[in-house]
Amino acid sequence: MIEFFDREGQEAAFCHDGQSLYLWNGKPAAFIHDDKVYAYDGRFIGWADRGWISDESGECLLFERDAVGGPQKPSRLRKTTPGPRGKKPPRCALLPTPLGQASLATWSDHAFSDLV
Repeated sequence: MIEFFDREGQEAAFCHDGQSLYLWNGKPAAFIHDDKVYAYDGRFIGWADRGWISDESGECLLFERDAVGGPQKPSRLRKTTPGPRGKKPPRCALLPTPLGQASLATWSDHAFSDLV
């Protein structure tokens, strides 16, 4: 299982299969397809790259323990068990995505949970 943390070092999301992203409470949040992150309604959220989840501007939302590059990672605050995985909704048709990804140099002002 891959655990993702936010800019404060809080547990935020997890992925058990390399594709499905769940909020820490177990609610299905998004999925990864071709290194792009989508909400289940088909909206483009951002990218998955080098252990980071970024928003559509390429600013960092979440990181995993072994993330490479990116802004300064905070210390992880605690370690708890994630909630049980909820049933994933069906995937809708994917909406268009931006042409390029930014450099993963800064933290986003958005919270991942607000984008899904």
